[in-house]
Amino acid sequence: MDHKALLEHCVAVLDSFNADVQSVENHVNKYLKHYGIHNEDEQIFIVEVFSGCVRYLDIMSIIVKGFYARDGKNTLRSEQNLFIVLSYLALFRLDELEMANFRQFVRSQDINKMYKFLQFFFNEKSITTWMKDEWQKFYEHVFVQTKLVSPLRQWLPELSDMLQQMKEKIDNVTKPPKKALTNTEIKPFNITKPRPKSVPVPEPIPKMEKRKPPPDTLYREPSNIEKIERIRQENRRRAEERLMEASRKQFACANPEKSQKTKEKIQRILTEEQSKLDFDRPKTNKVPTFLNQEVPVKMTAAAILREGFLYQQREAEEIKKLESLEAGAKDKSDFERWQSDMKRRDLESELADIERRRLEGKLSHEEAILARQNIVEENKQRVSEMKEETQKMMERYLEEKFKEEQQMKQLVEDTMQGHKNAKESKRKLKEYKQKIVAEVAEESRELMRRAIEEAEAEMRRRMELIHQIRAMEAVPAIRQKFVDLTATSGHGLLSEMSIVELRERLALLRNAEKENEEMKRDEILASKEAKDQLLLDTLETISKHRLEQTKAAAIKLESRKKGEPKKSSVQTEELSALQQRLQEKRQQRLQAQEGSRLAPNTQSAKRTKSLIDQKKNLEESRWKELEATRERTAQLIQQSYARSATRLNTMTSVT
Repeated sequence: MDHKALLEHCVAVLDSFNADVQSVENHVNKYLKHYGIHNEDEQIFIVEVFSGCVRYLDIMSIIVKGFYARDGKNTLRSEQNLFIVLSYLALFRLDELEMANFRQFVRSQDINKMYKFLQFFFNEKSITTWMKDEWQKFYEHVFVQTKLVSPLRQWLPELSDMLQQMKEKIDNVTKPPKKALTNTEIKPFNITKPRPKSVPVPEPIPKMEKRKPPPDTLYREPSNIEKIERIRQENRRRAEERLMEASRKQFACANPEKSQKTKEKIQRILTEEQSKLDFDRPKTNKVPTFLNQEVPVKMTAAAILREGFLYQQREAEEIKKLESLEAGAKDKSDFERWQSDMKRRDLESELADIERRRLEGKLSHEEAILARQNIVEENKQRVSEMKEETQKMMERYLEEKFKEEQQMKQLVEDTMQGHKNAKESKRKLKEYKQKIVAEVAEESRELMRRAIEEAEAEMRRRMELIHQIRAMEAVPAIRQKFVDLTATSGHGLLSEMSIVELRERLALLRNAEKENEEMKRDEILASKEAKDQLLLDTLETISKHRLEQTKAAAIKLESRKKGEPKKSSVQTEELSALQQRLQEKRQQRLQAQEGSRLAPNTQSAKRTKSLIDQKKNLEESRWKELEATRERTAQLIQQSYARSATRLNTMTSVT
């Protein structure tokens, strides 16, 4: 299956998923079975991508929503699952896929759509600002920094190159052919040739003494280790036999626990003694006297008008109802009586349905407990099988570890041979760098000379400009001005006027403005008086209506006290059958628990103690292995730092 088909299957399984109806595992298994995907690698890829998208849906939703809000306004909403899958691959699976596979996934889709989305997603400023802040609302800062932001920023240079290639393909840009660069011709320096030196007598070359070859026992394991291993295995077998024999012949012990009846008597005695103590009794305060007094509530103008409008609407409705009855309309009391009966029946059916659901829930709970007991028995059998498989896997692991050690020895020998060939390459590199340094120094001196000449020419030009500016500033200027307030400016406009005329017009405008203010003040006083009168009339109407409502409420309360309805009990044949079935399941569960209950004895106590000791020993060994691994990692990091520092010092001394 190619990259395009894999991506389409991932998007399709995400489109058809509904979290409220089915689980993740059930849905993906049905999808793989329906489309006949039997390849194990393809199944693993689809399952991991789908489960990852569902698990981290909040992270990908932030990216996709931001894209649709800013750059994807013209993009179809049906394609948002495609963007979610690509976002998951870029955030969590890019280290596993590598750039080649990720580029194939992107190229399998429309290039314009992919370029628009990836250009929005791979923006470093957006990743480190608003995307990071939104992700931290769902996850911790450490997880966001180490698992999302830092890995993505490491891949940004290669992703930017991919986006640049996509842009050139969209713009139909062809790369210009590279020009063939001519090699620089080296000209010898015109230097006086030195006199030939006398050839010194060569010193005799020292000869290395022959070393004894290492003994063969260095590459062969000693025979003592095999003997010790056989003795260890024999001792372990004997210890296991003794343990099995001791577990079969355990002693029984008396149960020191108190009976349930004794515990209930002790608890009742303690409760009676505690009830006699009253020093912790809460101290209450008396009810304040002002609560029994009626405090008048001051109503605002808006509340008065609102309530008055409500009563006006009610009066209009009553008048309309009386007019319709006068005209021959029918009374709706029969309909209201029928409506109340139907509501009562609906309530009874709803209560019966609630009781049925409650009994079904209890019944399913009892069935789940029985199923859990069956699963426990099956798990015990699986544990015994898994122990045998673990023993076989441990033996295979030891064999593979021995093979890896042999390979590491061969690798060390090859590395030592490579170090001998590195000295000659270092000498050639040193000569090449010395030649480059000499050429760069010559070019630097030429550039410095040109920069000094340009700076001198610029300084001379600035000095000439300064002399010209000072000569212009030395010329005297006329600083006196004569102003006539009655004359116009002389621009030739129709609305042109002098300052005196302007002052007169401003005075007239101020007088007119004062007259308008007086008129508005009189209008406001009149409107306030009308509003006060309206509020008084509305208050009088409200008081009348409230008095009538109080009388109606008292009459309704008396009628309700005379005949109170009795509570109805709901009981049907279906509910009785469910209750009987629930009692049977409960009795079955209690009997199964009584039969599977283990009596406490010395054998079970010893077995529990041995399991706890084994667990502690296993945890201690794991911690020791973890500490040893950390120490080896720290040593390797220090050695790599020392090598890099040595290499940097060597390069600095050469340059």
